[in-house]
Amino acid sequence: MGNDVADQTYRQVMTVDPPPATTPFEMATREFVFGEVWRRPGLSRRDRRLVTLTCVAAADAPQPIEDHVYAALNSGDLELEAMLEFVLQFAVYCGWPKASHVEMHIRQQWARIREQRGEEVTPWPMLDNDTLGPNDWDRRIERGAQEFADVNLVPAPQPDSAYMHAGILNFVFGHVWQRPGLTRRDRRLITVASVAIDDAPMPLWSHVTSALHSGDITKAEMDELALHFAAYYGFAKAEALSATAENAWANRPR
Repeated sequence: MGNDVADQTYRQVMTVDPPPATTPFEMATREFVFGEVWRRPGLSRRDRRLVTLTCVAAADAPQPIEDHVYAALNSGDLELEAMLEFVLQFAVYCGWPKASHVEMHIRQQWARIREQRGEEVTPWPMLDNDTLGPNDWDRRIERGAQEFADVNLVPAPQPDSAYMHAGILNFVFGHVWQRPGLTRRDRRLITVASVAIDDAPMPLWSHVTSALHSGDITKAEMDELALHFAAYYGFAKAEALSATAENAWANRPR
């Protein structure tokens, strides 16, 4: 891959000029990550941004978080609303402290971009409580159970523990998965990357299987997701993701 092509891809992805690549790591990053991975078909650049943001946020990597948040917003690939929905979905599957950290970077980079464009930095709009969904608890749990089944392609669990009742049925599927701002496919991309990071075998199997069997993510797209994930979170974890995808695909309904 020629350096000019890799550098141009870097500019398109990161929305800034590439720095000099002087170390083996920097050269491999430029030639492989930008010269090969980001240029591959199979996933859109927006898709790849969701996977990348999940990885760098989970890795607690301050400079990559700053750089990729800036690039996602500055490019227009992800609008502010979608970025903030990303944070909430990420919080569910990778933890609230990490989500708080990435939201701080979104605030900072959003202000930076506005200033660079000569625009006023105004407060974010306050959200209305109507966006939280129904407050009829019976209806909410019932709808959460249906969303669980629709997403995971298996019946919902019984509400017999605080985790299942308040967490899974009321909040995660009773609210988060139903929110606007991201599509179900978007949420699957974030979730699959998250559970692959978490070393959680059952959630990994569940979410990879349901993503593939639902058709929300094709097998070719899942393969691309695994490769992109490998670039940003490591080949060992990506191997587990890829093996799970192969197993899930082999056992798909015929």
